[in-house]
Order: sequence, then C-alpha cells, then structure tokens
Amino acid sequence: MNKFPLWLNVLVLAVLLAGCLFALPNIYGSVDAVQVADNDGLAYDELRLEEFVRTVENAGVTPEAAYLQDGRAVLRFHSTQEQEAAGERLRTAYDREANIAATLAPKLPKWARDLGLKPMSLGLDLRGGVYVLLEVDMETAIDSRMVGYQQGFDERLRDAKIRHRVDLDGQTINIRLTGAEDVESARVVIRRMDQDVLISDGADGKSLIVRMSEAQIQARQDFAIEQNITTLRNRVNELGVAEPLVQRQGADRIVIQLPGVQDPNKIKGILSATATVEFRLVDQSGGEPGSRRFQGRGTEGAQILKRSVIASGDQIIDASAGYAEGQPQVNITLDSAGGENMLRTTMENVGKPMSTVFIETRREAIPGRPGEFRKVVRQEIISTATIQGVFKDRFRITGLSPGEAADLALLLRAGALAAPVYIVDERTVGPTLGQDNIDRGFNAIKIGFLAVIIFMAIYYRAFGLIANVALLSNVVFIVAMLSILGASLTLPGIAGIVLTVGMAVDANVLIFERIREELAADSAPQSAINSGYEKALSSIVDANVTTLIAAVVLFSIGTGPIKGFAITLLLGIITSMFTAIIGTRTIVNLAFGGRKLQSLPV
Repeated sequence: MNKFPLWLNVLVLAVLLAGCLFALPNIYGSVDAVQVADNDGLAYDELRLEEFVRTVENAGVTPEAAYLQDGRAVLRFHSTQEQEAAGERLRTAYDREANIAATLAPKLPKWARDLGLKPMSLGLDLRGGVYVLLEVDMETAIDSRMVGYQQGFDERLRDAKIRHRVDLDGQTINIRLTGAEDVESARVVIRRMDQDVLISDGADGKSLIVRMSEAQIQARQDFAIEQNITTLRNRVNELGVAEPLVQRQGADRIVIQLPGVQDPNKIKGILSATATVEFRLVDQSGGEPGSRRFQGRGTEGAQILKRSVIASGDQIIDASAGYAEGQPQVNITLDSAGGENMLRTTMENVGKPMSTVFIETRREAIPGRPGEFRKVVRQEIISTATIQGVFKDRFRITGLSPGEAADLALLLRAGALAAPVYIVDERTVGPTLGQDNIDRGFNAIKIGFLAVIIFMAIYYRAFGLIANVALLSNVVFIVAMLSILGASLTLPGIAGIVLTVGMAVDANVLIFERIREELAADSAPQSAINSGYEKALSSIVDANVTTLIAAVVLFSIGTGPIKGFAITLLLGIITSMFTAIIGTRTIVNLAFGGRKLQSLPV
C-alpha cells in the first residue's frame, strides 16, 4: 500500500528538476551592460558583434561577455565606469546608425543562454525603469470628430440631392443651402445621422449651424482617453515590456510605467507617436471640389489628391512589416467597412493612381518662448501606385525604410490614437531603490519561510520535514513559472509569495491532522496515510479553488500592483497544490510506503 508506480515517481522527479533548471538563472543576478540595436530594425550577426567589441577595446575597456540577443548586441561589463566608457565610445562611432542604451543584463553563463533560459523580470518598483506622464490633446479629439461630421453631412446631403456647401470653422459646422425651402429637409437629414447634435438656424434664413452638445463633447473626451489607453497598452505589449502600468490620471492625462526598459528613447517615441495612413485617389482633373495638394517624400512628387478618404488607419485590423523584391513593405488587412470601400473604389477606378498618405502629429517647442509649444502635423505621400486590379481588404504599402516599415506596422497593428499625446513628465527610477526593496522583500520571504519550517518540523516531526521540502519546492516552482512566462515580480508580487508560503502548508496541515485522527481511531499506519490524503483532498481542492477564482478575477480586471499580486498568488496556488498533494505523497510513499509500520512520526 502507498506505493506510486515507477513512471509517476520519475515524472515528479523530472518536474522538480525542470523547475530547478528554469529557476536557476535567477541566482546569477544582473550586471551593467550596453545594448546596441540597429535603427532600421536589422538583426546583427557575429561579425558586427566582433566589430563592436573591438571598438570598446580600443577605448581600453574589455567586455566581461558579449553576445547577440534578439538581433541586438549585448556587451556586459564588470563596473558602471566601464559601462559608461563603452557606451560613450559606441555612441561616438555608431550614433547615426544604431541606438546605444545602457541597461542591466542577466549574468548568465553561455550554456544557459544557449538553452534560452532567462531570469524572471522585475517590476518598476524593484528593477527601475521609466515613468512617463502623457497629456491627451483633447482639442484635437474634438476637431477630428467635427471633421467626421463634416464629411458625413456632406455625403448625406448629396445623397438626398440637396444642393449645399459644408464649411468647418473650429467646432462649428456651417451648412449653406441654395434656398430657404431646403432648410427643413437638411435638418431632417442631419437629425437622422445624429439626433444629439445642436442645430440652429443661420442669420440668413437659408443655412444651418451645427455644434456638438456638452454631453457629446464629454463623451468624446472620455472616448479619446479610453481609446488611447487601449492603444498604448497594445503598443507596449507589442514592444514586449513586461507588466506595464497604463492608467488614466485626472481628466486628460495617462500614466505609464515601463519596468526594466532597455531602449527608453525608442519606447517613448513609440508611445507618443501618432503616425497613421490614409488612402486617397489622385485627382487627375486637378479641379475637383475639396481636392488638395500633398507633398511627396523622396522620389514621390507633390500631387493633388481627392478629398474622400478610401480607408484610414483606424480601419486597419492587422499590419506586418516584410520585404518584396528586396524592398521594405507593410502588409495591410482592413476591417469589413474599409474592405468594402476599398473593393468599391478599386472596381470603379482600375487603371487610375491611388496614393498612400503618411500622417504624423507632434509637438514642438516655440523658439524664444520657454514652456510654450505648437502642434505640427506632417502629411506626405509615401507611395503612389496604379490600381492594376480589384482588391478588397488585403494589400501592401511601400516607400518606407526598414525601420519606418517596422514602426508603422507596430503602430497600425496596435491601433491609432484617438487624439495625439504629449510627454509632460518623465522620470527614470534608478536601481538603488529597487535593490533596497528587493532586499526587504526577500528578507520578508526568508523570515516567513523560516518560521513556517521551524513550526512544521517541531509540530509534525518527520512529516513536517517532508512538508518543508514541498514548501521549498513550491517557492522554486513559483520562481520558475515567473521566469518561463516572463511575468514581472513586483513588491505586491513578493507579498503574494509571502502569503503563498503561509498558505502552502495548509493542505499538509489538513492531511497530517487527518492522519492523526485515523491513527487515534486505531487505523493501521498505512491505512491512516491513505485515508489522510484521500479524505482531505476534497477540502483542499475546495479551499484552493475559491482562492484561485479570486486570483483569476484580480488578474483579469486588476492593473499594475493588483495584477502583480494576483499573478504570484495564482501561480502559488497551482504549484502548492502539486507540491502539497503529489509532491509530499511521493516522498511519504518512498519513505514509508510498502513497509510494515508500528507508528508514524507525525
């Protein structure tokens, strides 16, 4: 009785060894390093890595290790002074073609890197990173909605065969009609499109003035904030930043915390970038109402494009960078509405040229006026191609450099910002505070862990020691899972581990108490062990499942610190159930199973 088959014992041992292997990288710590990344997103090879090493060696600095990681060159150093000297030398030599960033790199041996092992990442409160406060341009959010109204009113009135002219003046739309007899018909058309807008009669008796209501303006501003938060989260996820914090602050600001970023300048650019695209037909007649001239980029000359937008960035549901015939391109997939419009346009305009317009909004300081800025919108044609055939929702954009193609694909894939955002505050959290927090957090884990071990060893004797082995294995598994999943460990996460350490022995306490009760009822030792595990199982599962549900809810709807706590609690519950039920049963079976016993040390 109480013997597992050989395969199950081997499986438990294999899981334990795998946990130790994946947790092992965390004991090596991190060292100062310099990371070199190509500005165009190209991957470096070993020859380029050797070139970088020679460059820093010529400055009298020898890297402790140098290797390639995700196409980037990483050079590790023994001290911060060597890191700074190497970084300065590399910036002098390669600043125009590469991004050189000081960072912390895991001090892993080569065999661990070759196996793809990585330590768990640390949150902003432990590792340090970048804090960015963004301000949303609410005025532009309203302006963009008014442009949408202008186009919509124009199309609806034209479909209703009402002669008109629609002019946009700030946040007011003036609809001029040819006669007073069309005023009521135009009012009905506008109401059908949006019944909440404010409509008033013009002074001349044959025009209408349309404005957004206060409720609409507030709703639009809230939408801009929420849409921007979603988009920024998507962008951060695309960049691979572990456990970022993106949340609203006040009426028009968004806080972003990026723990352990390795390329802060690049990330800040991606966060605030508002690049998008529009697809328009070329006005070959040169005189269509509403057409305007756009400047071209590179070999593309200036052209007059039609006012109507065939499809825009907010209708793109997927975008990926690639190459065709050696040239960078962005492969585009449109949503159903954009695809239908593109299909209709291409069916009616085969053989005619269509241009891709690149639009970027940024804020520039006004020279001689400190603290004041102006908004600059850059619109330029990046490619013009003749429509060779009918297509719908899949096509490609060319005319970009490799770096621009990669960035544009990321921005379009993550979604367009509903309104431009500007960096109003930026702070870098240094690792010193993080190390102090790490030391305190791990001291808390050690104290709690030691207290539980002493209690279990004294109260449950040999069975308590077995529970302690399971408890240690549980912590190893949590660290291993954090490393495998790439989840960040934060201060609340450390609190979750401390809580898990205390909770992890609950299952064994239930089991051991049940064994004691069976022994007190004169059950045989082997029967008491079997009954103890079987009868306590339902209580253990019920208790852990309820806590697991709470952890899942916290992880699903929580952000930042709450999610950091939830993920370690979630992993801790899963691993503790394995170690407490399967792990301790395996050890108990190996130690006491299949033997004739008179008593149990429990």
